[in-house]
Amino acid sequence: MKKLIRYLSWPVMIGAIAGLYINQQTLLNSQNSGATTYNTPVFIEAAQANTTPRLSGPYSYSDAVKQAAPAVVNIYTSKIIEQRRHPLLNDPAFRQFFGYNGAPRQQRMQSSLGSGVIISADGYVLTNNHVIEGADEIKVALKDGRETIAQVVGTDPETDLAVLRIQLNQLPVITIAPSDIIEVGDVVLAIGNPFGVGQTVTMGIVSATGRDQLGINTFEDFIQTDAAINPGNSGGALVNPRGELVGINTAIFSKSGGSQGIGFAIPSNLARKIMVDIVREGSVVRGWLGVEVQELTPQLARSFGFNGNQGILIAGLLRNGPAHLAGLQPGDIVTEVEGKAVISGRTAMNQIAQKRPGQNIPLTVFRRGKLLKLTAEVGRRPVPQQAQ
Repeated sequence: MKKLIRYLSWPVMIGAIAGLYINQQTLLNSQNSGATTYNTPVFIEAAQANTTPRLSGPYSYSDAVKQAAPAVVNIYTSKIIEQRRHPLLNDPAFRQFFGYNGAPRQQRMQSSLGSGVIISADGYVLTNNHVIEGADEIKVALKDGRETIAQVVGTDPETDLAVLRIQLNQLPVITIAPSDIIEVGDVVLAIGNPFGVGQTVTMGIVSATGRDQLGINTFEDFIQTDAAINPGNSGGALVNPRGELVGINTAIFSKSGGSQGIGFAIPSNLARKIMVDIVREGSVVRGWLGVEVQELTPQLARSFGFNGNQGILIAGLLRNGPAHLAGLQPGDIVTEVEGKAVISGRTAMNQIAQKRPGQNIPLTVFRRGKLLKLTAEVGRRPVPQQAQ
């Protein structure tokens, strides 16, 4: 038995020694060739602990609401609607032939609701034009429970704004903040009367600024927010965390009619200018050049020999209008207004509209392969027939 064990132990020892030798050679070869092995140590660089204080915001916006909410009003409008009847009943010959004396037309009262903001202690209230358009009676209800009938001072359908006036004493007034300093990500609160349930506050952030080309108004420069805005919020206040007005809630982007997290407000800077013009002038004063423009497509640019991709094409001119007197011609491509590149026709129109009549505005024009510098004296934009 001992001989058998001694006989078998030699091969086992020889095999173990050979295995160790082969493993050692493999390890050396792998290290020399740069191959990764499981025995290679792994070094992980850990980030240092952040010692800077974490950004923090208020736990409550109740102070902002207390500051702004008293100046936000509910607006209830009503108008009389005549029931339709067959057109033949309006024909005197038909009525005489059939002996129809004609019963009086049936009427019904149509009501709607919205919101508004008290801007001055004199009783001026800013709201949306579509809130009060066509109304026979406008009632304003304050947060303190007072109600009164409002009179229309003036409207501006091109920005969907309207100015009302109420006759009450000791009116709460909202503070207006400049809207050009707000940034994407800023916290905002929307205050209004959604669905007529009563004054409601919702919170969100500024999602974007300078939104235009939405097809909502003629002149667009919206603040976009995800603060919940619903029917009835129109004309209400968009305020910052200090309770200062930064916008007038105007529209929502929705397929269902409810809030989808995409709401639009008219910036306070624009709303204030519209209100001042209406109160002082009776209508909004806007700059105007008397041109008909067309968006510049790549095909049009090539046909005029223009290598750029930004500008607007002058398609028509009002004879003896500001642009015509400045030397512009049909077929000119306006590339800059006041030194700023023209992105779109709507943007350029907004820029010109902000000028006061009589001011000069420099233009850069491409004409037959050359860039020309022209200066136009801004005229006053005629009031649209629907706004008169």
